[in-house]
Amino acid sequence: MTTVIRQATIGDLGLICRLRVQRTAWLTARGSDQWTVAGRGLPIEIFARTVGRSLDASETWIAEVDGEPAGTITVNDRADPGLWAGWELDDAVIAHFMIVDLRFAGQRIGNRLLAHAGMLAQQQDRAWVRLDAWTTNTGLHDYYRRAGFRLARIAGPAASGPSRALFERLADSWALDRPFPVPSALKPGVPILGPAPHPN
Repeated sequence: MTTVIRQATIGDLGLICRLRVQRTAWLTARGSDQWTVAGRGLPIEIFARTVGRSLDASETWIAEVDGEPAGTITVNDRADPGLWAGWELDDAVIAHFMIVDLRFAGQRIGNRLLAHAGMLAQQQDRAWVRLDAWTTNTGLHDYYRRAGFRLARIAGPAASGPSRALFERLADSWALDRPFPVPSALKPGVPILGPAPHPN
């Protein structure tokens, strides 16, 4: 299985909207109001316009598994008002709208997309990847904790939206997740001093 992450184009907008509808139905079936209109989520038309602007700005990415679209993420330096302080935004990229196709659930596609956000942060000399998660979706909070994020706080009353659980992870911490390569055969007489350095 080969996973690659590519820049999304405007031609991917329909795919991203379909992923959002698919995941919303899945969440609703499990009792969550995430992304529903009743839960104050963006209606799909407004979601499509918002993602369309991010596509135009080259801020959205698609994960593909063996050439098949498997997930998406948007990464930029903006957040809804009242969530993060200005100094927190200045030193971070913000991850939005991460959605994994249910056909690829359990294959760590989300982890790959979040690691990509970490790489983008480092390229921009920003120390953090930050995101806001749906306040009442504690299962999602657990997912981000397992993915190495920590809960910074629940945003206060200045944030009026339904996603006020604020998570963050240091951008350079993904390097620690990479397994060290193990040589298939060791040369005789060469002492083993520790793990081989990971190639950049």
